[in-house]
Formats: sequence, C-alpha cells, structure tokens
Amino acid sequence: MEKNDVKLYEVLRRASLFLEENGREPKFAELLMMDCLQVSRTHVLTMMRDPVPEAVRKQFWQGIEQHAETGVPLEHLTGKASFYGRDFRVDEHTLIPRPETEELVEKVVQTVSREPVTIVDIGTGSGVIAITLALELPQAIVYATDISEDALAIARQNAAMLGADVTFLHGDSLVPLKQENLQPDILVSNPPYIAESDRSTLADTVKDFDPELALFAGSDGMSAYKKIIADLPQVMKRPGHVFLEIGDEQGPAIKSLMQRDLPNSDTAIHPDINGKNRITHTTIP
Repeated sequence: MEKNDVKLYEVLRRASLFLEENGREPKFAELLMMDCLQVSRTHVLTMMRDPVPEAVRKQFWQGIEQHAETGVPLEHLTGKASFYGRDFRVDEHTLIPRPETEELVEKVVQTVSREPVTIVDIGTGSGVIAITLALELPQAIVYATDISEDALAIARQNAAMLGADVTFLHGDSLVPLKQENLQPDILVSNPPYIAESDRSTLADTVKDFDPELALFAGSDGMSAYKKIIADLPQVMKRPGHVFLEIGDEQGPAIKSLMQRDLPNSDTAIHPDINGKNRITHTTIP
C-alpha cells in the first residue's frame, strides 16, 4: 500500500518501470496520468513533487495494470481520442483515429474551394473525418455513412458535442448515396485495408481492440476499395475528387482500378509524414 503523501514523480517512475517490465511503452504512464489529473503535460512537469490523491492513484494503477495485462489502448481507458486538435469520443465500436488520417483531411481541405460543395465520408466510424471537414469547411454540405449503427451512434454524439452539421446515413459503402440519390463533389474514405494474412503481424493494442470491420478487408486488403470504386461512376458529380487513405503498397492497385472504372480520371499517390504512401487523390474530369 502506498503512503498518502507519495509524490507524482514516484508514482510515474514506478509505473514506467512496471510497464517496461511487461513489454509495454513506459510513456503510457505519463499520458494516462495526464488524463487522470485532467492536466496538460506541461502542468504534469510542474507537479512532479506534489502528492497524488489516493483516489487518483487507484484509478491510475487500475489503468496501468489493465494496459500491461491486455494492451488496452489509452483511448479506450479514457473514452476519447484527439484528432485535428479536437477531442472525440471513441469506444470498442470505432477505430481509434491515427495521425496519418489528419493528413488525409488536410489534403481535402487544401483542395476545396470557397464555393459550396457536397462532401461524403464513407465508413465514418467515430466521425472524425466528416466532423472535422464540416468544422474546417463551413461552406460544405457534409454527409457520412457507416455500416455499423453502433459507430454511427458515437459519430452523432461527437457531432453534437462539437457543433458540427453532418448528416449520417446507415449502410454499406456507397449504397446509402444511391438510395438517397446523392452526388458528392468530393468523396473521402479511410476504409479497412489490412489483409487477413497480416492479422498476426498487428500489435495486440490494435487487433484486440479496434473493430474488425474497420481493420480487415479480405485476403488482399482491397475488398473495400473495390466496392467503393466500382460504384463511383454512378455516384460522383463531374468534375469531382476522391480521396482514399491506403496501405503503403496499395497505391498502384488503386490507380489501376480507378483507370479501369473511370478511364479519364487521374490518380496521384501521396506519402505521409513518414514517407510511406498513404493517400490517393483521384481527379475526375
């Protein structure tokens, strides 16, 4: 049992060593403590010699032990994830947003003119892409679809919490667009793109907690792209733009599919901040 006057630096040091001994990232301790105390990292650094309240220590150690044992992500312990400078609610039904997806959003923001445009986000999950675009591009009319009603419930909560005007539609891939006769100027998606054969290579923090629907896409990781691209000719407004987040080796295959189904289109493949091919931008004349 820890003393009541135990200092913050002592708690963090013990937790970091415990995580390291269990094959986890020691930095997790500081991030969890920031959430438990509801303060910034800068504030944590000024509090290192302050005693930690017993209730906070108890909450903190429960999270540390759970993460060490199971790999549960910080975002599932806290119920929130940061994206594009905003906090979003996440749970077991939604993919934890990655920093690379912020680059996808940035590409869309850079492309959109000041004129009113219709944007559709396919497979929205927690809604981070659609909601961010609605907030960053107030002139846009934004729709978002997902096959998971549970995910859409979280997305609707996030939109209400952040004051974003997004219309959410339930259904698989582009089916809701065809049902509603929607023709977007811009279509954006971060679909599942991991091949089943790569399941064993994923960290337990991902494969045991992110929803399978949001991770895996058939034997080659391409099934979601094939479904989306096949329906683009019926759905897209001309001229139009399609932005997809991709696995780093999938660009050429997606470019080939686009050329097959949209022969006059032009697809550019863009690297992320780590130099890995991560985004395709298809311009449809």
